[in-house]
Amino acid sequence: MSPRRASRICCPAFLLLAAVACGGPAEQPPEGSAGTPTNPPPPAAEPIVRTGDPYARGFTDDDFPRVQQIADGVYTYEQLRSSGDEKFTTVSLFVVSDEGVLVADGQGSVEETQRLLDTIAGITTAPITDIVIGSDHGDHTGGNAALPESARVWAHPTSATALAAGVERAAARGNTTATPLPTDLVTGTEVLERGGREIRLMFLGRAHTGGDLMVFLPAERVLFMSEAYLNRIFPAMRSAYPSEWVAMIEAAQAMDIEWYVPGHGFVETPEILAEELETYRQALVQVIDEAKRLHAAGVAVDQAVEQAQFGELDTWTLRGSQGPTAIRRIYMELNGELNQ
Repeated sequence: MSPRRASRICCPAFLLLAAVACGGPAEQPPEGSAGTPTNPPPPAAEPIVRTGDPYARGFTDDDFPRVQQIADGVYTYEQLRSSGDEKFTTVSLFVVSDEGVLVADGQGSVEETQRLLDTIAGITTAPITDIVIGSDHGDHTGGNAALPESARVWAHPTSATALAAGVERAAARGNTTATPLPTDLVTGTEVLERGGREIRLMFLGRAHTGGDLMVFLPAERVLFMSEAYLNRIFPAMRSAYPSEWVAMIEAAQAMDIEWYVPGHGFVETPEILAEELETYRQALVQVIDEAKRLHAAGVAVDQAVEQAQFGELDTWTLRGSQGPTAIRRIYMELNGELNQ
């Protein structure tokens, strides 16, 4: 069975599998007759390939954007993006109520963010009232000019500063496109009530960007982690706080969560997402430990980039581009060069 087409709203994979597994009983042959049931049971579903590579998963470009409803009024949105010769997904989340729509993370261009907005408009006529900046990086904010200026924009102060600086740099280059900047800052937990639903915006600690903001739906037990969780994508650390990142994930794992939603990689079943979050935590630890080993041996950072060995992580998406960056960033942490 091929993946659902981009124009459709997908049921989560685990619901599709359950529908197969829970079908009616096979017709039995008449009593005393020989032979097998007329309707044999369906073949077992093929196991999911655990990778960030959409093509290894059996997808084509036409299967995106991929939209799944994971709870009442709660949707994930996966769209492909390119990095060199590799493609992987950027994930947004949106929460729909009669009062309005909250969007957590846009996409990397105005065109792609508009496609996200068009998808939302096909589901509800409610206006977009809230935008949450989970990650301030361009692949999640580059299309923010498509977002309505009337919406409230929530961000951690670190992300707000980074976004304002980005707008200033663009203006200096002659790009004066109106981009909504943060209107509300979150340093701990902010509780919103939207359409009778509680939504918590949470900062659990510095991770991928230093301003990593989570969206937590306590009733639905959904936690959108943005780029603090990269499902089978090599740990990307150009602005990360490596050791704090591990602690932040452990704080998320201690919460009562069913759906851990990543900012890149595929949105799987709740069970697989929880397993892959632990796999990702272990990947962070592995990369950090390798840098520590080389640092302790007195290997200079340029040589450490060449000598680093990551084992199975060498097969992960973006290893080629992000491996050297991670080693350099961890060396900075070990040398006390990251801002406190």
